[in-house]
Amino acid sequence: MSGHSKWSTIKFKKALKDAKRGKIFTRLIREITVAARAGGGDPASNSRLRLALDKAYGANMTKDTIERAVKRGTGELEGVDYEEVTYEGYGPGGVAILIETMTDNKVRTVAEVRHIFSKRGGNMGTAGSVAYQFKKLGLIVFPADADEDRILEAALEAGAEDVVNEGERIAVYTAPSDLHSVVLALEAAGLKPEESEMTMIPENTIEVSGEEAEKLLRLIDFLEENDDVQNVYANYEISDEEMARLEAAP
Repeated sequence: MSGHSKWSTIKFKKALKDAKRGKIFTRLIREITVAARAGGGDPASNSRLRLALDKAYGANMTKDTIERAVKRGTGELEGVDYEEVTYEGYGPGGVAILIETMTDNKVRTVAEVRHIFSKRGGNMGTAGSVAYQFKKLGLIVFPADADEDRILEAALEAGAEDVVNEGERIAVYTAPSDLHSVVLALEAAGLKPEESEMTMIPENTIEVSGEEAEKLLRLIDFLEENDDVQNVYANYEISDEEMARLEAAP
């Protein structure tokens, strides 16, 4: 299959870092709350909420915590009113960066994001400056040792757009509207994914190495560590050899 295997899957690695930092619950709660506010509290008719709930249960969030987040979204409980805002910019090497946030204070968040860009060798862009370089897709993740042939057959039959072995995982890509139905079809075939979510895939990638790669990864790390940031996407590519060198560096 034609693929996206060459671009570094930031979000996949980011999820592990989030769990280690203890921030994943906060981000999941915000997603559940906003999803419930936007589409109602019934996951049967709100696919975004259904995805958020699946991730929350997968992260071992308690049922009470999940229910409170839903009720805050539907207005049954008082809570913070979060707003979704996307910021765009460029990192070292001209890499396009897309940042999705949920914030209760846009003035604070934009100031913090702009500060990170300026201090870490990037440039904040205007709305639309890099978004056109990304495509929204559904993403279903299986471990690298899963049965790729079975996944390929079941996914394509269910209407998936692409199945890619990315080395550290097997990724199934779908149209956003088809994500839930493809997940159900895979599960019906006895194939249980590790994760399913909406993601942004770059149309083209830029290869970076050396000092540029080091600065870029630091910039992305600082963006991801911001409390208001939900997701960071970038169109960079780093070779396995270069990544190994960077990871081994003190």
